Amino acid sequence: MAETEKEQSLQLNKTKDKVYQIPCSQCLIHTHHKVLSSVDISGSWGPDDIRYWDEYQIVQCQGCHEISFRKNSVNTESYDIIEHADGSIGQVLEDHVEIYPSRIAGRTKVKKHWILPFQVRTVYEETHSALSNKLTILGAIGIRALIESVCREKDAKGSNLKEQINDLVIKGVLTQAGADILHTLRVLGNESAHEMKAQDEESIDLAMDVVENLLQSVFILAEMSKRKKQKDELLF
Repeated sequence: MAETEKEQSLQLNKTKDKVYQIPCSQCLIHTHHKVLSSVDISGSWGPDDIRYWDEYQIVQCQGCHEISFRKNSVNTESYDIIEHADGSIGQVLEDHVEIYPSRIAGRTKVKKHWILPFQVRTVYEETHSALSNKLTILGAIGIRALIESVCREKDAKGSNLKEQINDLVIKGVLTQAGADILHTLRVLGNESAHEMKAQDEESIDLAMDVVENLLQSVFILAEMSKRKKQKDELLF
């Protein structure tokens, strides 16, 4: 126990059978999750006697029955401001919820992502992980890095990313409309990388949709078509 910690208590299965609505990694939407087992820890620390409550829960989706882990942390230093029906202002303790494996509703990895070239796949998986953890600055930087990895894989020429994107149009990898979108995403990544500017979740989610469509068309669909052609040739 830490020196500044005054007391700690542990309780098993306090929240067992309780139901929460959280994103499901399989259903890809918010679903009801039932607590199968839990450990609750509470205590206080510091000279100001700050109180804390931590919930550790094994939960199961009531739709697909997928098992995952939920943690919720609350302490007396973190509040949400609320307005009551009579117009008065009050405070409630703020929940800090973590889910493992990390995910957000509707954001699964692109189908057959394992087909992607190794370096592209590595950047993609790390970017997806950042977005699943709602790390929008790192996510935006990752999206820019994904565009760079596509340019590198396709041997795009140019002294900077702007020129390399334009070269993808010349090579026939991208349409001009696609290049215009990537330029917008390039700027978004620059703002996050150089100005530490956080992007709103809606914008970053849309940006990832665009990049995933790019990965599908440039690598995944192209590779699947190539494999089908080779298979057909073997049959004849």
